[in-house]
Amino acid sequence: MPAEPEILDELRRLRARVPQLTGALAASVDGLVLAHDTPGVEPEGVAALTATALGVAVRMADVTGQGDLRELLVRGVYGYVATYAAGRTAVLTLLAQDRVNVGRLHLEGRRSGTRIGELVDAEAAARALGRAPAKGARPAARTGAARTRTTRAPRTTGTNAPTPTES
Repeated sequence: MPAEPEILDELRRLRARVPQLTGALAASVDGLVLAHDTPGVEPEGVAALTATALGVAVRMADVTGQGDLRELLVRGVYGYVATYAAGRTAVLTLLAQDRVNVGRLHLEGRRSGTRIGELVDAEAAARALGRAPAKGARPAARTGAARTRTTRAPRTTGTNAPTPTES
């Protein structure tokens, strides 16, 4: 995989920016390891479990009408496992100590997920065209309309509406 060194560099830069990270892993949505910096943790097992958790989270977001999955956060007694979408076919999973600033974790995780997604998507596009991407080349800029957020409609229950327990 030609993008692996660049992905590994991004994981190492991410761990330098967030010192409370204990591991970082990029994987395909199918659970195959793309690159990892996870001392003391089996990357193949984490990638496989990430794919499983991702399947459940995607289904939960769909069933509840929340749209495409962006991220998944699990908090344990000793820390966090955060998974971020990374392009169309990859995810970034981060392991962090309990004392991590969760806002910073999200900010840096989202940025790195975007960068890794660009690398993976550029490689997939180059492979589809039958050539390898140039080393160190930045992916092409996105074309088309920019995504915009729409506001959610307010809930339809009124404050004066009787509840099922009122008679």
